[in-house]
Amino acid sequence: MIFGTWNVISHYRAGSLTTAARKLARNKSDLVGAQEVRWDKGGTVRAGTYNFFYEKGNENHQLGKGFYVHHRIVSAVKTVEFVSDRVSYTVVRARWCNITVLNVHAPSEKKGDDSKNGILWN
Repeated sequence: MIFGTWNVISHYRAGSLTTAARKLARNKSDLVGAQEVRWDKGGTVRAGTYNFFYEKGNENHQLGKGFYVHHRIVSAVKTVEFVSDRVSYTVVRARWCNITVLNVHAPSEKKGDDSKNGILWN
């Protein structure tokens, strides 16, 4: 399985979800955590050969996160949990054990200390 992470900058533009799914397919990625989705709602949507599980960002169309899961392994997904604005995880059933994939969006070096404190478990 090929795992990855991607700060997509924003899916709040027309066609960005499809473009991202095409790029992931080209890289043959199986499961990718995405940050900065910036959508209003949460749910699951089909994107090419992927299912995209996502959670909403804040009221200013910032943050938001999700997981792209390729169709060949989507039946192995046991759970997708969105813990906070910046933390999510998924559990994937594997042959010998379950695999937990954590997706954390951390502020950049340019952000102030106030935005970095307490980001994991609000």
